Amino acid sequence: MSTIPDPQIDAAGREGEGRRALVTGLRGFTGRYVAQELAAAGYRVFGTAMPGGGREADPRELGADVLAVDLCDRAAVAAMVEQVQPDVVVHLAGIAFVGHSDVEQIYRVNVAGTRNLLEALAGARHRASSVLLASSANIYGNARVSVIDEDVAPAPANDYAVSKLAMEYMARLWMDKLPIIIVRPFNYTGQGQSENFLLPKIMSHFRRHERRIELGNLAIARDFSDVRTVARSYRRLLAEAPAGQAFNVCSGRSHSLAEVIDMASEIAGYRIEVEVNPAFVRANDVLTLTGSNAKLAGVIGPVESPPLFDTLRWMYQGR
Repeated sequence: MSTIPDPQIDAAGREGEGRRALVTGLRGFTGRYVAQELAAAGYRVFGTAMPGGGREADPRELGADVLAVDLCDRAAVAAMVEQVQPDVVVHLAGIAFVGHSDVEQIYRVNVAGTRNLLEALAGARHRASSVLLASSANIYGNARVSVIDEDVAPAPANDYAVSKLAMEYMARLWMDKLPIIIVRPFNYTGQGQSENFLLPKIMSHFRRHERRIELGNLAIARDFSDVRTVARSYRRLLAEAPAGQAFNVCSGRSHSLAEVIDMASEIAGYRIEVEVNPAFVRANDVLTLTGSNAKLAGVIGPVESPPLFDTLRWMYQGR
């Protein structure tokens, strides 16, 4: 798995040396990159994976000690936290796909599962120095500003976004007991992301040299970051961010779907026929998301994400 070198890890003298990091949702797209980032900084990484699902958790996986636990199982979560006694926590586990068909599960996992984790951390013998919760820029909805900062009022437009905003409000109940940091990542991508998501779907079609592709709303524009930059930002926030704050994690630049198709065509060396499938068009889709990362940069320094073209080329090259 490719990474972007970060000289700041060496400059910090392996900031995580002798410390334990817990990453929930280790097997998810983001989890593997966050685990690698934390391990490179010297942390001993523990991760959670859902039990069952056709594959039990391996004792060691992705450079981490893996524990099979369902975050909706309150007792199991408490036992896991008691076993790990983490110094820092990155909570990534949850339903991440906006179009997920089981709405009840979205709320149960994203809200109740997070509450179980916070309750267990608050009751642990060892107090974590930082607990990072992954929310989403989707909470802003169709904001009527060109660039969204953290002061923009939430206006969630789908159940996924509502669940993430509810998670944020619920987390406030624990901020007097835990050093919580909330991140609101805008779109990001990279190798290993599911084809349920737009850019991996596009790049996989080009990698297979398909002649046509069915897409949804061609008017959408998104602020896309590289997953490796997101993982690095999370690590830096754990070490440097003040508790009780929310941070956008984004590139500050948006690209339309047409621009993405043009870049992919240049990388692959051919044009693909694009057909709009009405079944892929969601009535409550957020049309434009462009974020401000000024607050993030004010804490961790400049946010240096590769150009989207370079990220797409990395994805086209495959694992």
